[in-house]
Amino acid sequence: MIFRSHAKQLTTVSTMAVASALFAFAGSCAAADAFPSKPVRIVVPYATGGASDALARLLAAALQTAWGQGVVVDNKAGASGNIGSLDVVRAPADGYTLLMQNSTMVINQAVTAKRSYEPLTDLTPIMLLGLTPTALVANVGANVGNVKELIAAGKSNAKGLNYGSCGIGTPQHFTMELVKQKTALEAEHVSYKGCSPALADVVAGQIQYAALSANMVVPYVKAGKLRVIGLSTSSRYSQLPDVPTFEEQGLKPFDFSVWYALMGPAKMPPDVVAKIRADVEKIMADPAIRKRISEAGIEENKGGPEDLVKVITVDQLRYQQVAKAAGIKPE
Repeated sequence: MIFRSHAKQLTTVSTMAVASALFAFAGSCAAADAFPSKPVRIVVPYATGGASDALARLLAAALQTAWGQGVVVDNKAGASGNIGSLDVVRAPADGYTLLMQNSTMVINQAVTAKRSYEPLTDLTPIMLLGLTPTALVANVGANVGNVKELIAAGKSNAKGLNYGSCGIGTPQHFTMELVKQKTALEAEHVSYKGCSPALADVVAGQIQYAALSANMVVPYVKAGKLRVIGLSTSSRYSQLPDVPTFEEQGLKPFDFSVWYALMGPAKMPPDVVAKIRADVEKIMADPAIRKRISEAGIEENKGGPEDLVKVITVDQLRYQQVAKAAGIKPE
């Protein structure tokens, strides 16, 4: 009788547990089915006109059609992306406030002792969206078109070399510093407030070399106004298919790309995360959308939350190592 009593109790408890689990599952599914039931905001923590902004606006327009709800892009630039990012960190974790981030977030975390937030604990990773390589370019007058020629130029130039970047602590600055570390090249850094002025000066010959977002240099390379020395990704860039990467030229390992990712506040419901990811993946599978993303200079590099966590973890360490060796500190 004792055993029968225990069995009856276990059966009752099991039935209640299953019912509870089914109820929770049903509630979760209902939440996913109901999302979104109101407008969604995508925060871009950088100024308008950049690749992050372009990608956010492209996805927002498509998601608005798919969801039948307003999807607005909110540019909140400042403090190297920290102002907009903190806005999302402090938002409700319901999926209605999302963050379009890029590698700048990881650089900030890698070189700043006092951090405003932690990417892996204060935000929910949703998915990787794409990447853009950095291109090290030379003014045509420098007569340098690959890493070997750059090293030779550095050895033969008594005055030394100089190069421009998009600013201190930018992914482009880090890329060139890694080139210097791997080749023992000496070159003075000329910091610009953005990629555009650095691009203008290297085209005009005011500086010899520049590390820039690859998508920006494509028209100048095709017009014969710049030569590309190398690209920072492990595989070739579709818009410059004839240009070898740094890895192909012997600088291994070398994979410093600017990646783009969608994130949200910490502890978002997993079902809402899954729905957002699934809907974005459907959009990015559309050939017309893929064409527009490519035209914005972004290569496809899709991945789920676990892939994004890995990228952030690996890049934080890599940027810390390069920053320490080069003495890079935030402005």
